[in-house]
Amino acid sequence: MRKNIFWLLPIVLFVSAIAPLKKKEKEKEKTPLEKLSINGLKFRCVGPALTAGRISDIAVNPNNNSEYYLAVASGGVWKTSNSGNTYHPIFDSQGSYSIGCITIDPSNEHVIWVGSGENNNQRSVAYGDGVYKSNDGGKSWKNKGLKSSEHIGMIKVHPNNSNCVYVAAYGPLWSAGGDRGLYKTVDGGENWKLILEVDKNTGVNEVHIDPSNPNIMYATSHQRRRHVYTYVGGGPGSKIYKSIDGGENWFELKNGLPSSIMGRVGMAVSTVDSDILYAIIEAEKENQGVYKSNDRGASWSKVNEYVTSGNYYQEIVCDPKDENVLYFMDTWLHHSNDGGKTIEKTGEKSKHVDNHCMWIDPNDTD
Repeated sequence: MRKNIFWLLPIVLFVSAIAPLKKKEKEKEKTPLEKLSINGLKFRCVGPALTAGRISDIAVNPNNNSEYYLAVASGGVWKTSNSGNTYHPIFDSQGSYSIGCITIDPSNEHVIWVGSGENNNQRSVAYGDGVYKSNDGGKSWKNKGLKSSEHIGMIKVHPNNSNCVYVAAYGPLWSAGGDRGLYKTVDGGENWKLILEVDKNTGVNEVHIDPSNPNIMYATSHQRRRHVYTYVGGGPGSKIYKSIDGGENWFELKNGLPSSIMGRVGMAVSTVDSDILYAIIEAEKENQGVYKSNDRGASWSKVNEYVTSGNYYQEIVCDPKDENVLYFMDTWLHHSNDGGKTIEKTGEKSKHVDNHCMWIDPNDTD
């Protein structure tokens, strides 16, 4: 038997001889990058320094304008304390990366409210898991509910009562139902009450409080649905509502507004004269455009045919010192100096296009 295996010896010796050669050949085939050891290197975040995803909202500390927060549509929440020279992420350990809005409590600069889920309607929009609250300037967070809202349009805190908060819940974009409508809490978010409900396909995208009387409120509802093959941007549920008792009861505003089906509605209340309201409205039959009211919504008149893409924009920002100066969020920023009668491009020099939010210094409107 031993004699029979001697013929294997040359083969074994040959394999043993060529093995190191093959190993060397493999080593020669490796590229410099393959040989490089990068185990000691780590990625680090350098902040929103380059053009990236959409920024949904901005909240500036009214007592210290060098401190502000950014709600990023697909990038969490960022904070700066040095006028934007540096930023740091403050929401990475929470349940959502997609953010729709952010609000600072006007009575306490350390209390921050975040609405998760981008409040736009494009295919790339991600969903969230409700409303978050921080009592320490973003160092720690607690989810305060409305988790099935998926998209939060806007949050408003009562100017004189930190425990009273209103949340415009847009609701799911790709399906019906969920936490949808306008919600109110009187205990700092421990419990929520649905105070304005339209239907299972319609959510509330904006809520506004009259700066001269917090019992007077406005809300815009938007019926929309995203499908793989199309986007339904409007319906009979899209309306403008008003309350004169702090949100306990609501009635629809109609006089002068489009009687046809509307889409997304953006609103603004002038802080200079709260009798003046503006609305930018998607609508059928050439009724779309910019509308103005001089009597707190009792009557409206169309002042311009200008509209934006309801997927991304349809938002108005009023100048804090001049009731006739308006800014319109759009691919190219637009503005008006005469209450909406004429609207023109503001200009995009030294900046990227696609404007989603804006803050104007109340002490220096330039």
